[in-house]
Order: sequence, then structure tokens, then C-alpha cells
Amino acid sequence: MSSLLQVRVTGILIEDERILLVKQSVSSERGWSLPGGRVEQGETLEEAMIREMEEETGLVTKVTKLLYLCDKPDSSPSLLHITFLLERLEGEIRLPTNEFDLNPIGDVVMVPIADLANHGFSEKFMTIVQRGFPESGSYQGLKRNIGL
Repeated sequence: MSSLLQVRVTGILIEDERILLVKQSVSSERGWSLPGGRVEQGETLEEAMIREMEEETGLVTKVTKLLYLCDKPDSSPSLLHITFLLERLEGEIRLPTNEFDLNPIGDVVMVPIADLANHGFSEKFMTIVQRGFPESGSYQGLKRNIGL
């Protein structure tokens, strides 16, 4: 039995009622995602989130709040998914180089929160964002419990 566990961080950046998304294949139903990725050996969660955000979007950010901790045990290896609220410190949105990415990012955009469903996100997730992340800072069980 394997004891591997993948840890992934996801960042939510909201400015002027708009949320930052990256165009990247998530599933057959969804071609847009929140910025984020795998935590590398020796990184803190915060370091991984800041690195992923800058790599994927060109923005320098800081973590302002832990939103949710979720499981995705059906992934291989199992996945621990941690979502943070971020604040932009500097930078302009740009496309990443994608030079080492097997799942390249095709676009980086700020979209109105009300348009999340039009970008393949669940109504449940859109409602959570619109309500200001109720129960933030908590363990939510399965990732689908927050609509992701």
C-alpha cells in the first residue's frame, strides 16, 4: 500500500467583484481553473501558493486567509487540497511560459464572480464565493463539498 499523499494549493484572488481564473483543462466539463498547483519538497504552503501564483499569472501576492481544507481520496495519489484567499501586491497579469507544463495555461483573466458558472464552475462554488466564503478556515471533507 502506498503512503503517498499529494498536497495542492489553490489561490483565490478577488478584485472589484472579479475573480482570477486560468484557462487550463480541468475535466471534460471544465476548461477553467483557479491558479495553484503542487507543493514541492521543502516548501511551506504559503511559499508554494505564492510561487504558483507568480508562475501561472505573473502576479506577486500574499496569503491573507485560509479558506478551506479538503480531501480528494479518489486521486492517485490521494490529494489534500488547500484553498487560500490572496491579495495582489504587484505585477500585471500575463501568460506563463508553459515550457515545462504538460497541461499548459491558455489564458489568464479576471471574470465577474457571477460568470463563474459560464466558465464551468458549479453553482455551489459560485454561491460560496458570492457569500464571502462561509465556514472559511475549516475542514470541508471532500473537495466536491465546496463545489470544486
